[in-house]
Amino acid sequence: MLDREGYRPNVGIVLINQRNEVFWGKRVGQHSWQFPQGGIQHGENPEQAMYRELHEEIGLEPQHVQIIGRTREWLRYDVPAEFLRRSNASQSNRRSSRQSYRGQKQIWFLLRMVGRDSDVCLRATEHPEFDAWRWSPYWIPLDVVIDFKREVYELALSELARFISRGPRMMMMPWGSPLDMAKHMYPDNKSTSPDSSEEQS
Repeated sequence: MLDREGYRPNVGIVLINQRNEVFWGKRVGQHSWQFPQGGIQHGENPEQAMYRELHEEIGLEPQHVQIIGRTREWLRYDVPAEFLRRSNASQSNRRSSRQSYRGQKQIWFLLRMVGRDSDVCLRATEHPEFDAWRWSPYWIPLDVVIDFKREVYELALSELARFISRGPRMMMMPWGSPLDMAKHMYPDNKSTSPDSSEEQS
């Protein structure tokens, strides 16, 4: 389902725990990490799609999370030409008279985890998206994200930070300084760097 400009409606999920650390999933068989996300199916609204993707990708149910906020508008990213060529070629017969796929437009949700870490299940479906996961600081550098999605991640995290900030400190934290952020927000924590986060599967 594409809009007139060739963007597929999609939802993204920023899941945080009680320490405001963010859930990252490692894509199956790859070295890239990302947030849960997925397409909005026909007849769904963004919130319904979010809950479905939450269960399909990380096994959580509505009772395991609390919605804190969402982005006001769609955030878009374009898929690079080399990916588009493969996608358009494989679907040219079905979509010869329709707009070609260009990328994703996303509504992002900020969720608070109210369940336990053990509630996460990466094999809730027969086709898992992730094979490992971890909690990392909110402003972790985004070099683990595939490059064409990074700007949308920055926009989503920056907009959603207002829902969890207490005063200006969180909004002012620079990208790429997770240890500095930890000193401000978690002064008693001695192991907050991304490398010290324990991967779980």
